[in-house]
Amino acid sequence: MNRTVRNIRNVRTVRTVRTAVCAAVVLGLAVGLGACSETVDQVDKAVDETYEVTYEVTGTSVDEIQFHAGGGKAMDPEIETVKSPELPWRKTVTLRGIMPPAVMPIALDEDGADVTCSITYKGKVIKEAEGEGLVTAGGCVAGSPVTG
Repeated sequence: MNRTVRNIRNVRTVRTVRTAVCAAVVLGLAVGLGACSETVDQVDKAVDETYEVTYEVTGTSVDEIQFHAGGGKAMDPEIETVKSPELPWRKTVTLRGIMPPAVMPIALDEDGADVTCSITYKGKVIKEAEGEGLVTAGGCVAGSPVTG
């Protein structure tokens, strides 16, 4: 068999092996991501400790406040909404496990919005943010204090 034919067969073999390896990696990622979701749910059930945080929003021209209030799953929490809140606004909630505390003030006033949010756990501010002008995203999101 001449050298050219042997090289062509080697190239085809390498391509076949690459294709198989790529397919295996993609399958592994798909299975791994599914397993990751299951792992998060298992960790959330295992870390069943509850904790309280207090959300605060101050400023002007806040149209609504969205926050995690404890419902749903750790990585898919239900979000509660307060429309046209009276400021300053304060709410204490009980969360569970690895659910992150989060409060997101939304202000659509381009000219006059001035917003500050904070999350307090056991008397200590664990997250604070502020913004001016058009504020539509961000807010305060912290890691669960029961995870370390």
